[in-house]
Amino acid sequence: MDRHVGKELRITEIFHSLQGEARTVGVPTVFVRLTGCPLRCVWCDTEYAFSGGEILELPQVLERVAAYGCDHVCVTGGEPLAQPECLELLSELCDQGYKVSLETSGALPIADVDPRVSRVMDLKAPDSGESHRNLWDNLAQLTQHDQVKFVISSRTDYDWARFKLDEFSLPGRVGEVLFSPTHGQLPPATLAQWLLEDRVPARFQIQLHKLLWNDAPGR
Repeated sequence: MDRHVGKELRITEIFHSLQGEARTVGVPTVFVRLTGCPLRCVWCDTEYAFSGGEILELPQVLERVAAYGCDHVCVTGGEPLAQPECLELLSELCDQGYKVSLETSGALPIADVDPRVSRVMDLKAPDSGESHRNLWDNLAQLTQHDQVKFVISSRTDYDWARFKLDEFSLPGRVGEVLFSPTHGQLPPATLAQWLLEDRVPARFQIQLHKLLWNDAPGR
């Protein structure tokens, strides 16, 4: 009997695109977007994933991923870890030889995530309205295989993020620290100049998919 039978996930979409951010930006990737999120960030660009979706058994998800013939898979949301079966999906993708990343808010525990997965943790700055949800114990679990992202909407967010870099020694603990301007709110050149002036040990990024496809769902 297939051990995955009966294991179900609520899926908003599965699609093939270019990775828009983080370490593998520009790399063709299959995205598995799980439905649901306990957070409500004011700048959220995936509100359509808060509800609805399609119930799929785990083998069905794996079959749809395989159909694209792509090595890289990104499990995202919403907040994918809000669905317990996400952990098994991640491990099975790794077992099948994919290069797997997980986009998570950092508001839910990551200790049980398969260590083969590159965890991209999106710590919430004050202007998100959800900074109180950051689970700081998660940072002790991060390794050089992982990444931390800060979405910056203002100078307040930027100063807060710089403090967290030092407080948790993030540049030495994780593989990448990413600073990204909130699309349509903070001019990218402004954030770039702040990072240069302060010599912040982080990577500046602009979300590629928004430049190419204007944030269209499924892209």
